Amino acid sequence: MEARSMSKIRVGLMGFGEIGRDIYRLSLSQPEMEVVAISDIGRADILHYLLKTDGRDPVKAELVGNNLIVGQHKARLIHGVEPKDVPWDAFNVDVVIDSTHKFRTREAMQAHLDSGAKRVILASLPQDNIDRVVVMGVNDETIKSSDQLVSAASATTNALALVLDTLDNAFGVEYAMMTTIHAYTSDQPLKDTAAADFRRSRSAAKNIIPNVNISPYWMEQILPRFKGKIEGSALNVPVPMGSLLDLTCVLTKGDTSIEEVNDAMRKAAGSLPNYIEITEDPIVSSDVIGNGHSILFDIKGTMKSSKRMVKTLSWYDNSLGQASRLVDLTLAYGKLGEEGVAA
Repeated sequence: MEARSMSKIRVGLMGFGEIGRDIYRLSLSQPEMEVVAISDIGRADILHYLLKTDGRDPVKAELVGNNLIVGQHKARLIHGVEPKDVPWDAFNVDVVIDSTHKFRTREAMQAHLDSGAKRVILASLPQDNIDRVVVMGVNDETIKSSDQLVSAASATTNALALVLDTLDNAFGVEYAMMTTIHAYTSDQPLKDTAAADFRRSRSAAKNIIPNVNISPYWMEQILPRFKGKIEGSALNVPVPMGSLLDLTCVLTKGDTSIEEVNDAMRKAAGSLPNYIEITEDPIVSSDVIGNGHSILFDIKGTMKSSKRMVKTLSWYDNSLGQASRLVDLTLAYGKLGEEGVAA
């Protein structure tokens, strides 16, 4: 089936933090999409300043009034606290990408539609059931034009799904246990501060902090064959960027060698070059910063215990990797075939 010809997708960003700024940078090189409006609680001059100074690729953007201008690209900066405050209809927005991590229920996402957006894509996992949770390279063939409330999962879930799906297809996975060693996040305090959770009240700058991880639950929704087979947790560590997925699996196929596991991941990288990259270098977390793949699979990290238990390590830039998948998913919805399913 031929995909329909695609006009430029008009994108609104809700949140202009690390992921939002990465999406904006990526959009500048995408002829099929354009960011036309950006909503954030920050002042326009500070948002402009952060875009130029946050350590990523610098963007030569001008701030003219409340408009962010790069060449022929113009995006209006809007002070919006909640989705209902943002007039997406005034900018004829097709898709809102919400990277605030705050409006993750179906009801909260619906407010974007009520404000004029035609579709909402979360940069994180939802808090209840929505139209679709999509991992690019795993279940993106299921998307439909009728989807309005969508999630691009999370950086950790994308990494987990790609490795787990690959190993299951190659060898079968009976059970799995995952830990993400994750860079600290913007909702963690720099110093010990009373919060709703005991451990997350502790300083992100001084501690390794065990944390709940909901990726295994959503993994079961994305790929139901893993229901009851996977558990996991997170450790937030004092680095600003660069995370690591530690995945241990009990395989169905006996006597699987380390080289067979690595070869399966190499083959997957060949089939999904935009999402999986392989490294044979002895890298550390800072080496993955700026890598837009969902995972950078560490060949040297693969281990084996007994006949069927294997352990793998996969690095990811938890901002740029997720921003790249959000752009990919936005474009994928724009390219849907005439029958409303992935062509």
